[in-house]
Amino acid sequence: MGDTASPQYNGPLALAEAKSRLNLLPFREADFTRDGPRADVEYRDLGLAAATGGRIGAKHIRAFKPFPKETGWHWHDMTGHFVFVIRGWIRFRFEGVEEPVTVEAGGCLSQPGGVAHNVVARSDDLELIEINLPAAYGTFDLEPTGAGAA
Repeated sequence: MGDTASPQYNGPLALAEAKSRLNLLPFREADFTRDGPRADVEYRDLGLAAATGGRIGAKHIRAFKPFPKETGWHWHDMTGHFVFVIRGWIRFRFEGVEEPVTVEAGGCLSQPGGVAHNVVARSDDLELIEINLPAAYGTFDLEPTGAGAA
């Protein structure tokens, strides 16, 4: 049943001893807000920032009106950025990458922190989970200079 390798982490732990909190978040429509950077989507905090002391953030994001325009080139001051598409699709451009990258329902994108990108299109029914390391981060607009900037 067990692995013969030595554990990498302290455990087993009682929940009271763990560094993270147990976090059960049932689905509730009332938890979605429009308090976020994009006016065409709504956000639901999944509670990972509180559970991990800010090490990880996670949001459930869904479109509620058509995509108005590209986000513009920007980058996020974080160490990890993950997108899992539940429904619909989203299309990115990345600095230095010639072709657009489309993530469809069931697909996942692991975007390294600090990478310049532009969201150029999405379906009207987009729904996704976004995970960030750390939970709080800055977003910085920029002008593209290389391939993939078109």
